[in-house]
Amino acid sequence: MKLKPSLSSNNQTVATTQLVALKKANAQAQSEAVETRSDVGKETEQVDPPSLFEKAESASLDAATKPEHREQETVAKKELSPSTNSEVKTERENSLKVESAQKQLEKKPQDLEADKAEQTEQELPSTAFFQAIGIIKGEVDFPEDGKTTVTIGRQKYPLFYTSRHRFAYSGLKKEIEATGNKTQRLIVYPKVTHFPKRDTPHFFAFQLVGFDTGKEPEGINSELKDLEFKLCGLWQFIPVCRTPCVSIFKNFNKERLNYIKEAEPETKVRFMKASHLPLLWRDSPVRPFRFNPKGGKDQGHPAFVSVKARFMPGRDCFGFVEMLAEPEEKAPRFLKVSKKDKETAMKNQKSKVAK
Repeated sequence: MKLKPSLSSNNQTVATTQLVALKKANAQAQSEAVETRSDVGKETEQVDPPSLFEKAESASLDAATKPEHREQETVAKKELSPSTNSEVKTERENSLKVESAQKQLEKKPQDLEADKAEQTEQELPSTAFFQAIGIIKGEVDFPEDGKTTVTIGRQKYPLFYTSRHRFAYSGLKKEIEATGNKTQRLIVYPKVTHFPKRDTPHFFAFQLVGFDTGKEPEGINSELKDLEFKLCGLWQFIPVCRTPCVSIFKNFNKERLNYIKEAEPETKVRFMKASHLPLLWRDSPVRPFRFNPKGGKDQGHPAFVSVKARFMPGRDCFGFVEMLAEPEEKAPRFLKVSKKDKETAMKNQKSKVAK
């Protein structure tokens, strides 16, 4: 006995045949639309009017077919998004460049000069910074004229302080008055003054930072022995000294930069004055940089060194003890007074003296 196919199975076969035919027609219509757009040569996307088979497809396809069609549209949109995003990004970058140029034109000359100085500042690892600090032990004297001195061996050196360390100075004075002991172990910054003529010897002095009573086991006073110093700076020759120096500059920060932007040239020169400390260092791993005024602009730059050195009284210079870190090719950011400010400060000083 033969079974007759049911009506529902016949309907499914017809629907499947119609669906395959519609898909073929859809693919052919899409390829024709692509060929038409490529012939015209338009870069922007065109939207063609719906064809008859698309209307029939939307009416006959079931719910299982519609999500697939939506997924195809989503993929097509994703394929277009990278180029669109890149164009938007390029437009934003161009807009930011224009705004930056406009702000640069609106800046005052002094701001432009400060920005230029900031850009030319060299960068370096955050752990490194310019520093010159050490320990001296000597006899402190407070004469009536107010010019305090410290005698190390047979040599006498000026001992001064700044307002930042005035409490250390008053504490030292009280300590000596209470104990009667003038020989003290002092924490100091070394200060050197060089003169224009190379044959004129430089002048040494010390800035008081604190003093060691032996009650604090930690700190710089325990790290260094008497007459030992930490020197971290640029290893170079300067024109007015025959001995190579470790040059200590003012460390950079935003507050200091804002301060010097508003300061007068004389204040800038005092505030950013570098200290060039003569150092005897044989067989140094890097040679001290020597600038040739007759040479070109590209002569390189000094290395940044961190060393422990011993102060030698009488010779008024330092002797190498050991390296605290390997020499660095790049230096930390620092502040350096410009030649223009130096010239202006000198002119103002001469005019005041003439008056």
